[in-house]
Parts: sequence; structure tokens; C-alpha cells
Amino acid sequence: MKHSNTKTRRILVLTFYSFNTSPYSAGWQGFTLKWYQQLLQDTRILTALQNSLIVALCAVVMSAVLGTLMAVGLGRYRFPGKTIYRGISYLPMIIPDIAIAVATLVFLATFAIPLSLWTIVAAHIVFCLAYVGIVVAARLAKLDPHLEEAALDLGATPLQAFVKVLLPQLMPGIVAGCLLAFVLSLDDFLISSFTAGSGINTLPMEIFSRIRTGVKPDVNALSVILILISGLVAFLAEYIRYQGQSK
Repeated sequence: MKHSNTKTRRILVLTFYSFNTSPYSAGWQGFTLKWYQQLLQDTRILTALQNSLIVALCAVVMSAVLGTLMAVGLGRYRFPGKTIYRGISYLPMIIPDIAIAVATLVFLATFAIPLSLWTIVAAHIVFCLAYVGIVVAARLAKLDPHLEEAALDLGATPLQAFVKVLLPQLMPGIVAGCLLAFVLSLDDFLISSFTAGSGINTLPMEIFSRIRTGVKPDVNALSVILILISGLVAFLAEYIRYQGQSK
């Protein structure tokens, strides 16, 4: 509780100083919205935001497909090594980001794959996949498997049973998992910085490069916007997951 209160105070202070007229955060000199307006004209920020959105959206789409198939495969089928594969699949949720970043960089260097925006996407898919998979798996565990069996008995093919019976029931879990993965991808710094090509910046990387010379109100304003977006998306993910569980 104490740790949570400390975080809340920091966010409130950050928000307060994002409206500060002074270009330095040390002293309050008056209220202004110019730092938020300045962000809309900052080409570096807009380019970094575009990169972050491309990475997050691509990673989420791929993770939604692969994570759903992984959850269904682990939940509905038996195959050799299933327990080991299940453990490996969810390792990115346990392993520190720095370890994933270094391992990904070594892998890319081993196969002489040039770093670019798409290597960031590939790296993000690795950890987004685990989060989508575990949320979908939780939803799948609450579903009645006899519905699929009934569809097969009525003449549906396995693909038709999956698309028309199972997939609609999994959709709340898939959407919630995608929203969670989107937030994590958008906020990631470590993995992105290790796998980015020359001249490629994501939003967290751009923020980090700017605070080296001191935290200024424009960075505060950008941080407040990111907090609001992340909080909204996380709330939607939790709401959709809760609604899905209550059905």
C-alpha cells in the first residue's frame, strides 16, 4: 500500500509539472498548455510514436494469432513434450527483460540479421505471445469442451467447429490479451533499444534520450499522455476479461 501511494504521488507531481510555464521542472512559474501543443509539432516525437505504434500493432496481431493457436493446442490436445513446451512458452513472463534483450541480440548476430524496425517487432512478438497465450488459456479453461464435440457430431469439420463455436467464445480473452500486450509493447524500452537498427527510435527510447540532459516539461507532458493511454487500455483489457468471465 505504501509503495502504491508513493507511485501515485510521483504521477501527480509529474502531471503537475507538465503544466509548468518554466522550461525547467525545479520551480513553478505558472500554468500553460504549450508543452502539450509543442508535442504535436515535434517531428522526432511523432516519428517515434509512429514507430512504436507500428511495432505494437504488428506484434499484437501476430501474437493474437499465434497465442490463440498455442493456447488451444495446449488446452485441447495431447502430444509428446506438452508439459515442457507449456513451460517454455510462458518463460518470457518470468525472464527479466534484459535477459530477453541480450538473448535476442545474440540470436540476430549469430544469423547475421541486420537490425531494423522489424527486428524490434520480432522481439516483441516473443513476450507478447506469452501474455496473449496465458489470457486466452484462462478463458479456454472455463469453456465447456462438449460444445465443440456437439458441433463435430452435427457434421461440422474441426475447422468449422473452431471458427464458429470456439473462437467466438474465446474472443473476450483474445481482445483482453491483445490490449495487455499492446500496452507492454508500447512501454517497452530495454528490448527495443537492444534490437533497434541505426536511426530507429521508439517512444520510450526517445524519452530516454531526452532525459539525459534533464527532465523538462515537454517530457513530463509526453509521460502523462502515455500514462493515460496505458491506463485506459489496461482498464479496457480488464473490463473485457471480467465481462467474458461473467458470461
